[in-house]
Amino acid sequence: QVQLVESGGGLVQAGGSLRLSCAASGSIFDANILAWYRQAPGKQRELVASIGSGGRTNYADSVKGRFTVSRDNAKNTVTLEMNSLKPEDTAVYYCFADYGRRYWGQGTQVTVSS
Repeated sequence: QVQLVESGGGLVQAGGSLRLSCAASGSIFDANILAWYRQAPGKQRELVASIGSGGRTNYADSVKGRFTVSRDNAKNTVTLEMNSLKPEDTAVYYCFADYGRRYWGQGTQVTVSS
């Protein structure tokens, strides 16, 4: 069983930056995929960014060039750097890990004011 705990959400003005972190209770070295998803009110949960075990990254078109996902296997953390934030980035952001079994964090709220 792996627990994922997100931190770093909050309220920021449009154009600002936030850094989300996800701490895993187990080694992320064994995770096939680590990712960040988000869910806005009334919308389906969507993939924001993912990073594979080899470091290959993938981003939603809406965040390309603004967000950066990274992993630190030594610290068992996954980070999402978010820059040039827009009001439409407002959502609950969830950390996700695929070890063969899938795990989700509890989510952290990100609110971007215009």
